[in-house]
Amino acid sequence: MPTTLTATAPAKINLTLRVIGRRADGYHELESLVAFADVGDRLTLAPGAELSLAVGGPRAALAGADADNLVLKAARALAERVPGIVLGAFRLEKNLPVAAGLGGGSADAAAALRLLAQANHLALDDPRLHAAALATGADVPVCLDPRPRLMRGIGEILSEPLDLPPLQAVLVNPGVALATKAVFAGWSPSAKAAAPLDTMALAKAAGHEQFLQLLTTRPNDLEGAAMTLAPAVAEVLAALRALPGCGLARLSGSGATCFGLFASATAVQSAAMALTNKYPQWWVRATALG
Repeated sequence: MPTTLTATAPAKINLTLRVIGRRADGYHELESLVAFADVGDRLTLAPGAELSLAVGGPRAALAGADADNLVLKAARALAERVPGIVLGAFRLEKNLPVAAGLGGGSADAAAALRLLAQANHLALDDPRLHAAALATGADVPVCLDPRPRLMRGIGEILSEPLDLPPLQAVLVNPGVALATKAVFAGWSPSAKAAAPLDTMALAKAAGHEQFLQLLTTRPNDLEGAAMTLAPAVAEVLAALRALPGCGLARLSGSGATCFGLFASATAVQSAAMALTNKYPQWWVRATALG
C-alpha cells in the first residue's frame, strides 16, 4: 500500500431541494437531486496508529478548529464500528468556501471514510461505512460515492446513481457564510408545493433543454429564507441570470453559493470570466457537474 493515500472531496450541488416538513426530532424531511462538481477539497491519509488532522489550503483559516472537523468525527465514528481499525494522519487542503451550501465538510468526511476503507481493505458498500457516514452528518452518505442521485429523508435514503445530461455550471459565492440551522429556521411551507421528483421523470428529461425545463418546476425551497438572511444571494442570482446563455440560476443547498447552468464549456468559461472581472471579491468557478 502507498505510504500516503489521496482522495478528492468534490463540491455537492443541490440542483433541486424540496423541504417536505419538520420532524419531531427537529430534522427536516427533504428531497433533493444532487450532483457533484469537478472542483473541491483534497484529503490525504498517512496510515498509522494515531489519529490527527492538519488543515491547509486557501480556505484553511475559515475551516474552524481542527478538533471540530468532520474528518475526525467520521474517523472516530468508523473506529467505533470497526474494532482494530488503522487510522492515521490526515491532511486536508481546503479549497471550497465554508458554510456555503456545497457540502464541503460532508465531502471531506466522506473522503476520509473512503481513505480509511482503502487503508483497512473495507468495501465501499460495507454497512458500517454507511452507518459511520450518517452518524457524522446527514449529507455525508450521498458524498461517499459522489455521483448524481436523488436524496430523501434526512439524507439517508439514496437512489441508485443517475445518468444526467452533461451539465456545465458556474459556481458563485459572494463571501457570505450561511448557517444551515438558521436558514432552515427561516423556511416556511409553500401554499403551492412542488410535485415529488422521481427517476422516471428524470429518465424522460434526457436532453439538456428538457432537463432544464424539469428543474424549473422543482425549485430550492430554502432560497427565500437564504435571501432574507443574506441579501447578497439575490445579487448573485441576478448577476447569473443576466449572463448570456444562462439557462437556470439557483441557490445550492442552504447557500450562499449559487450556480448557473449553461449549454457549453465555452459559455461557462466566458461567464466565469465576466463575473470575476465585475465582482473580483466573489468566489467564482467554472465547472462540469456529474
